[in-house]
Order: sequence, then C-alpha cells, then structure tokens
Amino acid sequence: MSKPLTQQDRMFVLTGAGVSAESGVPTFRGAGGLWRGHRMEEVATPQAFQSRPDLVWQFYSERRKRAESVFPNPAHHCLVQIEEFLGDRFFLCTQNVDSLHEQAGSRRLAHMHGRLMQTRCSRQSCRSTPFADERLYLSRAEIPTCPQCGALLRPDICWFGEVPFLMDRIFEQLRVCTVLLSIGTSGVVEPAASFVRMAHLNGARAIYVGPEEPANSMFFDEVVLGNAGEVLPRLVKELMRPADQ
Repeated sequence: MSKPLTQQDRMFVLTGAGVSAESGVPTFRGAGGLWRGHRMEEVATPQAFQSRPDLVWQFYSERRKRAESVFPNPAHHCLVQIEEFLGDRFFLCTQNVDSLHEQAGSRRLAHMHGRLMQTRCSRQSCRSTPFADERLYLSRAEIPTCPQCGALLRPDICWFGEVPFLMDRIFEQLRVCTVLLSIGTSGVVEPAASFVRMAHLNGARAIYVGPEEPANSMFFDEVVLGNAGEVLPRLVKELMRPADQ
C-alpha cells in the first residue's frame, strides 16, 4: 500500500502516450513506427516540414480528426481528484499533445510537446503567438500563411530535434516536488525519461503506473503494473487516505 500524501507533499505527475492510448488515441509509434509507409521522423521534424509541408499537415490533420472521437478515461479523472486534493501543490506535465487532461478538468498542467489543436508560424524569428485551430489541411494549397510574416503555418508541436516547451517551469517543479508519479511512459524518450532521476536527486519518492515496466524502472521506488484506467483509481485512493489509517 502506498504511503498517503501529507500537507507538506508536492506532487509532480508525468503522463505519456499510454494514458491517451487507453482512450483510443493511436500512438503512431506502433507497427514499426510507420504512418502510411513513413517513419515518424519523416513527418515530425522541421526538415520534413520544409521539404513536404503537405505530408506533415496530412499527418497532423489525421490526428486532429481522430481526436474528435476520443474522451477522457478514469486515469484522467483520477488526476483531477489529486489536483483538487493538493491544490497548487500539484503539477501535471504531459508528453501528450491531445486535450484529454483539460477535458477531464485538469488545470495545473504543461504540454511539453505542444498541443495538437494549436497552430503557429513556422519561422522561428516571427513574434506571432500560437492560436487555437481545429481545421484540417489536406493539401499544399490549403496550408495558411502567417499574417505577420507570410511564412507557412505549422502545428504547434515539438518535433524531433527541437527543445520541448516550458522546460524552465518543468525543471522548477521537479526541484520542489516530494512525490513523482509517472503514468504510461516508456522511460526512453528524453528529456522526460530523466525526470525521475532529477526528482530522486532532490529526495522525492517516485511511483510508476503502466502495463509494462519502463526502461528506467530501476529509478522508481514503486512500480504498479496494469492499465492506468484500472489501477490508478486504487492508487489514488491510497494516496489520498488520511495519514493515520
């Protein structure tokens, strides 16, 4: 049984593709990591967008279309319960680009890999800001241009070779957390795979939840195997129980 949270605890939660997959969101990394015969690197890098913006937008348009038919699962709702319990001592960092956490009610969160339903200018020097966008762009002619500089617009996603978003805020939360809860992550993709080691260096205890042990399982104090939607409700109940029980 997991040790209950106290009034002094600060929790950092990291969620990965496994959480969204339980809601029916394809990971696009299965079946050899292919999408219509293309590797992820061919549709998720700045170079790919420069050479084939139409192919890249087709990929993300397909993801946007699929997102319309998925909904939060029990794991998403359990995290909202912890957030309500801890208040501003709770921080959620997600590697997922969907909005399932927000749909469930999460508020204190950071999307380190960006957001699927946002679009931004592809020119790094442009000072325009990302904006909400649910449209689908299926051909080169449909891709809009930036109203400020004229460059093509791109998905507001962190691609391979780019620096994840909000890292200063994330590192600060890792520094002050006393409990790290990682859910549905592979323990392979950096920098997220190193978060548990960073938290450990600051004395935090670490718990993992997922159907399989992650590659970095040796750094966790507790590994709970199973689908998050099935095992997380029990774990959250343990964490939120009164300390004297």
